[in-house]
Amino acid sequence: MKIATWNVNSIRARLARVCRWLEREAPDILCLQELKAAEDAFPRDEIREVGYHAAVYGQKTYSGVAILSGTEPEAIIRGMGPGDQDPEARLISATVLGVRVISAYFPNGRAVGSAAYRYKLEWMDRLRAFLEATASATDALVLAGDFNVAPRDVDVEDAETWSDSVLCHAESRAALARIKDWGFVDLFEMHHPEGRVYSWWDYQRLAFPRNDGLRIDHLWGTAPLAQRCTRAWIDRDERKGKKTDTPSDHAPVVTEFD
Repeated sequence: MKIATWNVNSIRARLARVCRWLEREAPDILCLQELKAAEDAFPRDEIREVGYHAAVYGQKTYSGVAILSGTEPEAIIRGMGPGDQDPEARLISATVLGVRVISAYFPNGRAVGSAAYRYKLEWMDRLRAFLEATASATDALVLAGDFNVAPRDVDVEDAETWSDSVLCHAESRAALARIKDWGFVDLFEMHHPEGRVYSWWDYQRLAFPRNDGLRIDHLWGTAPLAQRCTRAWIDRDERKGKKTDTPSDHAPVVTEFD
């Protein structure tokens, strides 16, 4: 099994890239974030033409998440279940081939101390509560997406510059650690403990050519899946592109299982 995650930064802008990547890499599951499209505007026909079903939780202009899979997803939940009042489309879960998959787009937080930052920390605490209420660490469960947090200094090229940002602040990392402590293994870190491999690079200041990046896109799995995870990698080539084929500022993160 191959499971991947990718913040596409607009599905309409990146549709041709996503379709080519699906045809080339043939993942069983691809989690998408930052669709920037309402559900009725999601390109289901084009995705279906390359052999994939789509479970979508969309939102016009901002946010939006999806799970693409070769077999039809089951037991789809949009958001954090009944009673979830969050107006932002940041979480969708479904079962595919016996694996529970969550595609998550964590809030960025903008600036430490801001209302957006408080929302980020509160959202992460709600996700931990959602996991406690709906799942078990003994389940075959994957949490994938743009977490908007780099867990360690070795997940940041310039850790000193980013240390007080919303992506690396101690509070952000502590909130993420509480989610991980529920029962997840960082599948990429398991295969690359030394770090220095990134999934996001700013469009500005030649960040990508200088490899001035951060690892903020993650694939986490419970122990039953971690034990079977044979490989994890980041498709850095998908961050490359020209004005006629502009890439997302994120690259796909991929895991493979025996």
